[in-house]
Amino acid sequence: MDLPAYDTLILSDLHLGAETSHAREATRVLKENRFRRLILLGDIFADLNFARLSKEHWKFLGYIRKLSNPKRKIEIVWVEGNHDHGLTNIMSHLVGVRVYQQYEWQYSGLRHMAIHGHQFDGFQVSNVRLSKLGTSLYLKLQKLDFKGKPIVRLIDRMNTRWLRLSPKLAAGALSYARQHDVDRIFCGHTHQAFHVEDDGIHYYNAGGWVDSRLTYLTVDEQGVQIHEFNELEYHGRTDDRDSSQERSETDSSLADFADESGLLEDVEYESVGR
Repeated sequence: MDLPAYDTLILSDLHLGAETSHAREATRVLKENRFRRLILLGDIFADLNFARLSKEHWKFLGYIRKLSNPKRKIEIVWVEGNHDHGLTNIMSHLVGVRVYQQYEWQYSGLRHMAIHGHQFDGFQVSNVRLSKLGTSLYLKLQKLDFKGKPIVRLIDRMNTRWLRLSPKLAAGALSYARQHDVDRIFCGHTHQAFHVEDDGIHYYNAGGWVDSRLTYLTVDEQGVQIHEFNELEYHGRTDDRDSSQERSETDSSLADFADESGLLEDVEYESVGR
């Protein structure tokens, strides 16, 4: 069966390192779709503590590095989010991709812009230290929560609604797009997939990968679509065995990263980090 083919696939807010990150499912989405451009739209990490990364998180990073191989002719774009701040140089070397503050491209006669969206979150901008403290406490709470993390998921949803981030961020993004003569603007940050149009300008939010609703965006000749990951839809489409079960438990997560990225099988690989 032919895989879907898109000009651009956009995935945001994976929060690698968080207990609630659905890295395994996100990796399956990337493996089961064909695209010319991949945009990682910010907050791919929860924070700068790599010790929190699980095997599945390293596998996701390994697959990104594999996709960045010039032989695949896929453009990989990493747009920095507020949780990714400070990782620019690390990401360029670790997974071989360039990191942007915002990214623009032309497609189908329209101007597109990808920007994480925290720039339009007044609370986050005005309270950087408080936001970092909240993130630290949030990650610690995840370790104490019950199976399925119902408490932290509820907090995440309540926080978004209390701050009314979706409409505020959309309004800010649309205004920014208008100032920069952009037809479509794409954001993340709120973890809620969303689309609104105002005077011919379209705003899309890619959602996130830490709640029960896992979403991503695609851009092709038919337009922009919001997709929701469906376990049943993807079941059986790939060999989804956990490779860690086929190796000893003493193997390191970094070995998983090297294996998934193809570094062990392609000695001619050259980084495209700039």
